Amino acid sequence: MLEIDMLSSPLDSSTLYLNTSTIVALCVFFALLCACIVIGHLLEENRWANESITALLLGLCSGVVVLLVTKFRSTKILIFNEDLFFLYLLPPIIFNAGFQVKKKQFFKNFTTILLFGVLGTVISFCLISLGAFLLFNGIGITDLSIKDHLAIGAILSATDSVCTLQVLSQDETPFLYSIVFGEGVVNDATSIVLFNSVQSLNFSSINAITALKLLGTFLYLFCTSTALGVIVGLASAYIIKTLYFGRHSTDREVALMMLMAYLSYMIAELLNLSGILTIFFCGIVMSHYTWHNVTGNSRTTTKHSFATLSFIAETFIFLYVGMDALDIDKWKKSKASIGTSVAVSSTLISLVLIGRAAFVFPIANIANCFKTRESTKIEFRSQFIIWWAGLMRGAVTIALSYNQFSKSEIASAEDYALMITSTIILVLFSTVVFGSITKPLIEAVKLRHSKPPISGSTDNQEDLRLLLLESNCSVNQSNNQPNHRRSTLSLLMRYPTTTVHYFWRKFDDKFMRPVFGGRGFVPVAPGSPPAEDEIS
Repeated sequence: MLEIDMLSSPLDSSTLYLNTSTIVALCVFFALLCACIVIGHLLEENRWANESITALLLGLCSGVVVLLVTKFRSTKILIFNEDLFFLYLLPPIIFNAGFQVKKKQFFKNFTTILLFGVLGTVISFCLISLGAFLLFNGIGITDLSIKDHLAIGAILSATDSVCTLQVLSQDETPFLYSIVFGEGVVNDATSIVLFNSVQSLNFSSINAITALKLLGTFLYLFCTSTALGVIVGLASAYIIKTLYFGRHSTDREVALMMLMAYLSYMIAELLNLSGILTIFFCGIVMSHYTWHNVTGNSRTTTKHSFATLSFIAETFIFLYVGMDALDIDKWKKSKASIGTSVAVSSTLISLVLIGRAAFVFPIANIANCFKTRESTKIEFRSQFIIWWAGLMRGAVTIALSYNQFSKSEIASAEDYALMITSTIILVLFSTVVFGSITKPLIEAVKLRHSKPPISGSTDNQEDLRLLLLESNCSVNQSNNQPNHRRSTLSLLMRYPTTTVHYFWRKFDDKFMRPVFGGRGFVPVAPGSPPAEDEIS
């Protein structure tokens, strides 16, 4: 998994039960993780830096140092392992995002998130694939097949959800956070589905039926992955509520929450579903039901444990990418001139910019046409930030690129190696440049020119509508009036989000919480402190 070719150890490695190179690699990585935490703390108030950029640059600097120490003989500083990334590093990040997400804000914008994450990703996929096919021939990249060009479209359409967590604040910009991060989760799942579909397509006979099969496959994966996450989350809530582990040991209920969350991801991967979607919705369900069924000690423990694991995994990923970027073998295999490498990398960056702009602005304006209130419309400044914040590419892009272009035994190995190195340049450039500018851009665009915050008044208006809806329903039921259904339908048409939330709350209180627990279920264990505030 980790390999560093270092100077020989004075100890005879044959007498050790552990591999010396593995111990050295882990020591270096843990030391770098500690350095990232310290540097991140010192740069906490800096507008231009965040933990992801710090970890990436620190990984690059460490790679340079190792190369200098070994006199450029170390060609395997760090091997990027797809299994390590997808099975161990990504799950805690996505789960914690679902566990901590503000559910009301997320589902309030769920339709917009789906439009950006599904339709937008498909538009970006088509434009990037077509652009790569038309432009690469002019640069001199002629050995790539149609399958490779389509794979490039899927690879470059995958945004970096991890970096989004670093540059956007859920408390300061809740709307932008819910849109950009929610889109990122759906986008990653869509990109992986498109990538896997490209691998399985038969390009000798492409027709309309193939496109319909692709659409059907995506809808099947989206629905089944979401349902699996919800089912596992509800199962964990029911088990913990019924058996009440906290009366004997709070450790058991904490361990069960963690293991069942990870189990949902593993089951999804076993069934060839989207593990990202599954564990994300499992996190949402667990925060709504399971978290309230455990004792106060366990609530505190799980909340901070999930956040800590997510933070370490995020930092680890960017260190991983930074050090892996200096693998000499990749750069030697491409045999491309500096001009060619710059041309290909610039082309990929341009396609990412154009591909994202081609769907963010049109979809946002189309969505605005169906919104009656001005306060709910996505203004141009917000559209621009949504476009900019989604330009970053990360470890998902690199992992898919390695999967597609790491076959060195074929005739087009040089072009494949060039695509890998160009993807690395794209990831480094987008993370450092786009990521560092995002925070100042938000401050400049939103704070200087924004109107006074109206979120509190908006919430009060929605609460007032809920009260009016509830009173109208109770009056209609007591008077047994026939226009009850018509008034409910009119409210649903005028205020869909508020009305759906009202009826979901009634259904949740009447049917779900008596079975699965949740807010209002207060287990008491000896020595357990009062519960923390609810995760909103």
